[in-house]
Amino acid sequence: MSGKTIRVATDVGGTFTDLVCFETDHATGKQRITTAKSDTTPPNFEEGVLNVLEKGGVDPTTIDFLAHGTTVVINALTERKGVKVGLITTEGFRDTLEIARGNRPDFFNLHYEKPAPFVPRYLRHELPGRMNYHGQEMRPLDLSGLPAILDIFRADGVKAVAISFLHSYANPSHEQATLADVQRLWPEVAVVSSHQITREWREYERTNTAVMSAYVQPAAQRYLTRLNDGLTAKGFDGNLFIMQSNCGVDSLGSVSRIPITMVESGPASGFWGAAELGKLIGEPNVLALDIGGTTAKCSLIENGAVKIMTDYWIERDRNSAGYPIMVPVVDLVEIGNGGGSIAWVDDFGKLHVGPQSAGAVPGPAAYGRGGTKATTTDANLWLGRINRDYFCGGAIDADMVSAEAALTEVAEKLGTDADDIARGIIRIANNNMVNALKLVSLNRGFDPRDFTLVAFGGGGGMHAAALGVELGVKKVVIPAGASVFSAWGMMMSDLRRDYFVTKLADLKTGAGAVIEGVFAEVEALAASQFGEEDIERSKIKFLRYGKFRYQNQEHTTEVLVEGTISDARLNQIEADFHETYEREYTYRLKAPVELVGIHLVASAEVGKLTMKEKPLGSADPSPAVKGERKVDYALEGIHTATIYDGDKLQPGMRLTGPAVIEDSGTTVVIHPGNRVEVDGFGNIHINLQGA
Repeated sequence: MSGKTIRVATDVGGTFTDLVCFETDHATGKQRITTAKSDTTPPNFEEGVLNVLEKGGVDPTTIDFLAHGTTVVINALTERKGVKVGLITTEGFRDTLEIARGNRPDFFNLHYEKPAPFVPRYLRHELPGRMNYHGQEMRPLDLSGLPAILDIFRADGVKAVAISFLHSYANPSHEQATLADVQRLWPEVAVVSSHQITREWREYERTNTAVMSAYVQPAAQRYLTRLNDGLTAKGFDGNLFIMQSNCGVDSLGSVSRIPITMVESGPASGFWGAAELGKLIGEPNVLALDIGGTTAKCSLIENGAVKIMTDYWIERDRNSAGYPIMVPVVDLVEIGNGGGSIAWVDDFGKLHVGPQSAGAVPGPAAYGRGGTKATTTDANLWLGRINRDYFCGGAIDADMVSAEAALTEVAEKLGTDADDIARGIIRIANNNMVNALKLVSLNRGFDPRDFTLVAFGGGGGMHAAALGVELGVKKVVIPAGASVFSAWGMMMSDLRRDYFVTKLADLKTGAGAVIEGVFAEVEALAASQFGEEDIERSKIKFLRYGKFRYQNQEHTTEVLVEGTISDARLNQIEADFHETYEREYTYRLKAPVELVGIHLVASAEVGKLTMKEKPLGSADPSPAVKGERKVDYALEGIHTATIYDGDKLQPGMRLTGPAVIEDSGTTVVIHPGNRVEVDGFGNIHINLQGA
């Protein structure tokens, strides 16, 4: 291969749109990395993507591979900016959305109200026909009433139709026939059926997923079309892939048909990047933490594998059961703590941080854009942890007068001063994030001391060392380009699709052939779909998981199942289940084990980036020193910290805290006694004091 290959990833976040560009010279093997950030531009998010390409100096005509992640789907759901949806379901089951689940978060809350369904009852219509849970037809489908239903939908302004029939996970033929007829009778309408998204049981979750996919489908299709048209107008003719929630990318056409699969595409790419980074540096067990402007998200990566689940809910909190979305999503915990999280005092005189956020506009008080509420960013600035003379990489003049006024307003409510309030904000924010990290580690039977904390996002480096000490992790790693790390993760992703199919089977003689048959059938389907994308069968990799439970229990535990499955392997599979179950729940039972379903991961490389490691040079960090300043470390007091230019740190350099590393995208706070070294990929390794 000759010439150059240019790979680009863009990630639309709630505050900023990020870009990472890798240019590989095949003649020399050298790589040039370009990063950029630009304001996110709602509701025309594609403009932010085109803006950040221009800001980064990337010519779309030169791009060979472009991966894109976006918040457009989750925003449309949470802000209720989708379209009017009509639901077609099995006769007698139109109230499934209304009945929902009895999973109210507080059984003693007498004021609890169920979340309103996305489709009102008068737009939920039924068709005769019935399958049983084995997929056998009990009553033929009667489509004679479909034209009248569609007439009602048209008259009421419905823009999208969702189809979900009872037990279609076992046999989707009724859904397929209805889908074909809707497309024939009303070709202009957006339509999706539940079997296109998932083949798992649980009627309410599957129906709600189909409805929510239909709800966002027109908006997502418009956005993706505008993005593709905008890039094409700029001369882009390479491969455009869209990041999904399962840590893989997929083609533009595939995602446009079922856009709900990118509901958490931004966090997924960051956690996949953390897993790939862990493999590069020899740390396969990673606690990944993404601190952005609005939220902090975390996930646990064991042996280099990111856990994918389908038990995903949005808007679930202490007062609401939320809404289920049964698509493959990276297993994560998200809290409302980020750089823009607002500090406030409740009626009992207690200080809180988040979940309310100042967002990008007006933003923290120090932005000088009219914000009057004290945020985590204002506290970091006030304590000297962020350089007020190099705020946002020098792009913004820090408004310290407004920051002081905002902090003082909170301080007066508690009878203290701005210094103490700033320290309190940092400590509370750290405590909130530690609790989230414990939810994905200790609460699931994992010891944080066996893991490396990889922290990224614009705020990751400011809090990571303190969090690492609290958790007792092995060490902390801040990736190169941490502020745009989610975009970097997209370029490490494969084309990936996850297939979940419900299939009940006791682990007894004869079950091996049954389970193997299900996997073989789904692998053939995956190969066929990949073939439509011109990907050869030989390039597809399969990873098999089984979802098992103790007989008659409600929920399942996923176990990796490698190789061909036969009756001879059932004992080992059962032993693996017992071990996995005991680690997660602290006990095991002497009870029969049954398969509930299979999870197949199908993937293929489509331009994945190969990183080049640089040789280690001098350990002397003095060429990167910018100066010194007083920094308040909240718990360790005020120290004179050495300030380093992150762009000038080279592989092999070592330094010791107290220190602060600054670059245009992020700030890394090195606490007193922390030992730091830079690896061959430019990542910052922080060995914690006393570790």
